[in-house]
Amino acid sequence: MCEEVPVHNNHREAAGDQDSVVDIYPLSRYYFGSKDTLPLRDENLDDRLQRIKSNYLAHGLRTCVEAVILVELFKHPHVLVLQVKNSIFKLPGGRLRPGESDIGGLKRKLARKLSANEDQTDWEVGECLGKWWKPDFETLLYPYLPPTVKKPKECTKVFLVRLPVSCKFIVPKNLKLLAVPLCQLYENPKTYGQVISGVPQLLSKFSFNIINF
Repeated sequence: MCEEVPVHNNHREAAGDQDSVVDIYPLSRYYFGSKDTLPLRDENLDDRLQRIKSNYLAHGLRTCVEAVILVELFKHPHVLVLQVKNSIFKLPGGRLRPGESDIGGLKRKLARKLSANEDQTDWEVGECLGKWWKPDFETLLYPYLPPTVKKPKECTKVFLVRLPVSCKFIVPKNLKLLAVPLCQLYENPKTYGQVISGVPQLLSKFSFNIINF
């Protein structure tokens, strides 16, 4: 059990603790198209759990990287979210290959799911916004690593990806790319899951510069 522990109270601001500014461009600046269906590895939750267990036995800790991509619509920041099978929502991204870097792996996943050419690597991957941990193979995620957990099964890292003024999004036909407002995501884990519903808090340190043309 975690308990509160008194610590020294230091009121000094950390050096360089200033709001960062994120430029956000209108949704209308981007082109959205489709490409061939992307094969999905799992037919159901049981298949997914079995695959995760097998991967863990072969490679150890499973690391996933996901992207927070922002656009402007109705003068409010929206997050680009992938919808799978009309019921599951995910941030664009996926599992790293053994030995693959976080940024290199995220660029590869974004190219596979959002670009016409899978060799495209010009995504501007910024800072890591947060990490989520799975202490076991079940679906529960923690935004911290419980002190009693010595061998976590999965770590999910969420990165801010900054968009250019315009670009093309080419999405597999069996996936839907949605622009969801921050106000709809906030405290809505039943619909969007723990990670996506936590994105508004992760972005709270930023100031948004909405650029209209």
